[in-house]
Amino acid sequence: MKTALRAIWGYISKLDKTLLLLCMAASAWGTILLYSLPVNNGYYRAYFGTSLYKTQLVASIIGIAVALILSGIDYKYFAKLWFIHAPIAIILVILTFTKLGIMREGSDNQAWLDFFGIISFQPAEILKISFILTFAKHLDRVGSQVNKLRNFVPLCIHGAIPTLLIMGQGDDGTALVFIFIFFCMIFSAGLSWKYLLAGAIAAPFAGMLVWFKFLGTYQKNRILVLFNPDIDPTGLGIANQQIKGKIALGSGQLSGKGLFGGDYYYVAEMHNDFIFSYIGQVAGFIGCVATICVLAAITIKLLFNSRFAKDPLGKYICIGVFAIVTFHTIVNVGMVLGVMPVIGLPLPFISAGGTSVVTLYAAVGVAMSVYSHKAKGYALFYDKN
Repeated sequence: MKTALRAIWGYISKLDKTLLLLCMAASAWGTILLYSLPVNNGYYRAYFGTSLYKTQLVASIIGIAVALILSGIDYKYFAKLWFIHAPIAIILVILTFTKLGIMREGSDNQAWLDFFGIISFQPAEILKISFILTFAKHLDRVGSQVNKLRNFVPLCIHGAIPTLLIMGQGDDGTALVFIFIFFCMIFSAGLSWKYLLAGAIAAPFAGMLVWFKFLGTYQKNRILVLFNPDIDPTGLGIANQQIKGKIALGSGQLSGKGLFGGDYYYVAEMHNDFIFSYIGQVAGFIGCVATICVLAAITIKLLFNSRFAKDPLGKYICIGVFAIVTFHTIVNVGMVLGVMPVIGLPLPFISAGGTSVVTLYAAVGVAMSVYSHKAKGYALFYDKN
């Protein structure tokens, strides 16, 4: 009994309570927003009812439980099991190209799996975690030799595999997330300025190649509309969502209209990709700033965890999770402000989406494990010796 109590106390004392509480605060705010949304908008009241906030609440509870469990397991164990989780994650993504793959309403890519109508989820979210773990292990194995060409090329191939798979689904937004994770992690590993300079020189030419050879008209317009909304003069097509999003965002002015203030302005995907526009209506400028501050605090805490990790593997894992939260936040807010193209990325912990919430908590749980196991010799569920 004393041994069990000692183990529990040791677990609680080493738990990254600050990071967990910040994530829980963001989840609570998101659940409250999704509870109020059907009250304030007739469309959501008719088509979603109470399902949005109930799904978010259940997903958050499951996610928190997953994070608490993973935080007690040595993160090195997850990295060592790459030969199990990596093939599973890749196979699940490949299955989206079969009849099991579906295109969700409001999306233009076949990136979800539907198992007999019982459960649907986006396997790319699972692949993000697996990629962070496998790439962190790859970087850890390479060590200080990351800039050697014989090591740099395989690292680039490692990053290209999940990115190309997701691009094959047509999910450009998630593919960019993988690219951002790759660059953040390899940069933190000590990437030479020579590669950075070469990349900066090559970027304009690569951009032109992608623009003229790989992007379709609709994808180009999603970018062009940022500079010239008049390419959609009717206001009924590609520019409509961002125009309405900015109107909704500003309608709350300084302090917002309150959580239950009436029939609020409708914006497509206001429960998901454009939830920041709803925050503007409900809580105004103050609420928007507070939301960004909480998410920024999460990213800063992840950076601190990487700084004080006991080994490079833990450092790279925390940087990978930091990259997910940072990129999603910047792009999601940027989409609503009209400074980023609409590429379908949810606001971390706040936008509706069961798979996104659970897997994000799982990623945070692994980062919490880095914090919990920063003291040498500590292991709760796994004896690394």
